[in-house]
Amino acid sequence: MKPPVIPENGTEITRPPVARRDPQVSVLHGDKRVDEYGWLRRKDDPEVVEYLQAENAYAAAVMKPTEPLQEALYQEMLGRIKQTDLSVPYRNGDFFYYSRTEEGKQYAIRCRRKANPPGLEFDNPQSDAPEEVLIDGNELARGRKFFSLGALSVSDDGNLLAYSTDFTGFREYTLWIKDLRTGELLAEKFEKTVSVEWAADNRTLFYTVEDEAKRSYRMYRHALGAELSADELVYEEKDERFRVGVSRSRSLYYLFLSSESHTASEVRYLRAAEPRREWTVVAERQADHEYEVDHHGDHFYIRSNRTGRNFALFTAPLADAGPQGWTEILAQRPAVMLTGIDMFVGHMVISEREDGLPQLRVTDLASGESHRVLFPEPAYSASPGENMEFETATFRFHYQSLVTPPSVFDYHLNTRDRLLRKQTEVLGGYDGENYRSERLHATAADGTRIPLSVVYRKDTPLDATAPLLLSGYGAYGLSLPVSFSSARLSLLDRGFVVALAHVRGGGELGKIWHDQGRMAAKRNTFTDFIAAAEFVLERKYTARGRLMISGGSAGGLLIGAVLNLRPELFRAAVLQVPFVDVLNSMLDSSLPLTVGEFEEWGDPRNADAYAVMRSYCPYSNLAPREYPAMLVKTSLNDSQVMYWEPAKYTARLRTLKTDSNALLFKTNLAAGHGGASGRYDFLREVAHDYAFLLLCAGISA
Repeated sequence: MKPPVIPENGTEITRPPVARRDPQVSVLHGDKRVDEYGWLRRKDDPEVVEYLQAENAYAAAVMKPTEPLQEALYQEMLGRIKQTDLSVPYRNGDFFYYSRTEEGKQYAIRCRRKANPPGLEFDNPQSDAPEEVLIDGNELARGRKFFSLGALSVSDDGNLLAYSTDFTGFREYTLWIKDLRTGELLAEKFEKTVSVEWAADNRTLFYTVEDEAKRSYRMYRHALGAELSADELVYEEKDERFRVGVSRSRSLYYLFLSSESHTASEVRYLRAAEPRREWTVVAERQADHEYEVDHHGDHFYIRSNRTGRNFALFTAPLADAGPQGWTEILAQRPAVMLTGIDMFVGHMVISEREDGLPQLRVTDLASGESHRVLFPEPAYSASPGENMEFETATFRFHYQSLVTPPSVFDYHLNTRDRLLRKQTEVLGGYDGENYRSERLHATAADGTRIPLSVVYRKDTPLDATAPLLLSGYGAYGLSLPVSFSSARLSLLDRGFVVALAHVRGGGELGKIWHDQGRMAAKRNTFTDFIAAAEFVLERKYTARGRLMISGGSAGGLLIGAVLNLRPELFRAAVLQVPFVDVLNSMLDSSLPLTVGEFEEWGDPRNADAYAVMRSYCPYSNLAPREYPAMLVKTSLNDSQVMYWEPAKYTARLRTLKTDSNALLFKTNLAAGHGGASGRYDFLREVAHDYAFLLLCAGISA
């Protein structure tokens, strides 16, 4: 794919921008590194902005011939969406809450109605009461290029709403309080907030704030109407590896203050009806001990990994919640990861993962009998939904797969009846029977089986002629979701196969799966992905010259590392907000996330950890070789992967690559880590990326 000659204001854009070199030499552990593009960190420097804009202009010039295709893709994707739509209402106290969208408007509108009497929600979670609009994202976003709604918490009496907003994409949220009886905002305005919860008195608010490194490190107590300067500092986390958050039990009896790193936890609790009392620690932090707490009756229920990496379940009496009082009721299981617990008045629902797939297990607390909710497909996602009520026998869960659109179910915990409340409507005659989803396994060099989730049209030939898009993530113990995408149909209907590689470093097969792809074992993430790529080639799902790859954030690191190891395997790559300058970022403790991330990647001030990172850091390992066609994307206000990482990566790669394949770098100048915030703007971005992939596959319409 060669860049065309595009006239623009009388000038032909035939060559990509060339970033100025300004060598900065660093020596650590005897290793000398030269960073020629560190100056791109100066966000407010006009030269930096000019360079980013020049790269955008070049990318636009290269992609200009695809503009009709981009528009066709966008209209296809838009045509599958029910633009005016309504979510399934859920009960919270005396109200049913829901969100709705209106055609032509970018953002959701959050609403509620007075609820029916309790107990009727399984048959009819609806209400004929007048609608109250809580938050209209379109009004809040008016005149702005970005909008994100953060925390959202309603007081117990339903009269006050605490919510937070971000207008830059930097995930720096301002907290507001709205009187839902009058629609007026109160005078309070809280900056740099993260989490928020009301106490039971409807007047006390607990909220956490972040420091300059965007670490949530303090929790304050606020009395409604008081000056913010009078707010009491309840807790300050001194350890830079830990972040604090506040939450409330479903029973509403307790507030929890959690302080967590990537490998350890410490939880404090407080009666929600007594907000001015002192908080009590459940179990003091210990290295490699993670736990979380919920409440039921006269006991706490505690999910903990103190007896095994995949977590066990304990109970502890409220009167003696310390570790000595814990009783194990569900042992750690080597093949099953306990991922969460949800307590209800008569039941407990446990979220698990087995063989890489999510499971939901229901236990009757009176009888002790338990059963799993059964799911019909070989690869899927299932998770608890909006379950705000404690005294209920109805459990809401979300389900979807690569071929089944997002679905909302209510499950009766006593009768085991399930009721499909809603399946996202895909307009244009979508029929899931026309597509096939598979669960496959590649084999890594060490014999480990790597799960793959694959989807394609049933009429797509599997004879090495189809283009294939392989995606991965593999970090933080997070599982790559097996989710439906109506936009993805535009690739599938043009003959693409799409595959997800569930590589080590993720959480698909539990904490051990995560352990085997982090710190000193990080290389497994990359070799697993390569094994997955070789597998789809061997099985003739695609062929060399037809295989494309993508990943975002830590998944972008995965793609960058793989491209340095085996670039010849791939035709094209899309890297979205990629974490590609690992060494320089992890050596800068002033950046957001860095210190806490030492437990995921290692501390490069340690020679051994440095050597591991140095061996795979995409930016540090770029070399003169042929690379596939590449689209690298970032956002100027990204607070998780700073824009300069992909900017530096692209600038350096341009000086080293020995091929004539396109290298495009595109910066969203008004967004953050997740890209465009408006739903229509986001679809435009997807259409652009798909047009790039289709162009690389030789598909022009």
